[in-house]
Amino acid sequence: MKKILIIIALLATIGYQSKAQNIQELAVKKVLDTYKASIENLNIKGIVNLFTKDSEIIESGNIEGNIATYLQNHLGPELEEFDSFKFSNYTIKVRIDGNYAFTTENYIYTIVLKDAKEIKQKGVATSVLQKTPGGWKIKTTHSSSRRTK
Repeated sequence: MKKILIIIALLATIGYQSKAQNIQELAVKKVLDTYKASIENLNIKGIVNLFTKDSEIIESGNIEGNIATYLQNHLGPELEEFDSFKFSNYTIKVRIDGNYAFTTENYIYTIVLKDAKEIKQKGVATSVLQKTPGGWKIKTTHSSSRRTK
């Protein structure tokens, strides 16, 4: 009987840990979904709150700086030139290790410029998120893309 109780207790602990892990994964995904939705809405307002203060953005072989610098010098001005920005075929993998989450996103993005020119690229991004008192925040993200075939 004692062995059965120990097995039940272990299974309950494993189940609880698994549920807690799933809740954390969903929270991480929500941060990245919010970032993605902001880009699709061509709106950078509030994006800075998704990142740690010491964040680092790397895009297609260039270190862009922290999120404030990236928004001011790169993403913000770019979005002003777009008529639309849409993600498709989006997948994400999340691995959590303590207070850090490691993610890999795959997607296709389609941009329509204000002059109606369309750009379609296959993209990938890896990010590290840190659990903070204010929730999960993006600490670093590295993205790259290439033309779709």
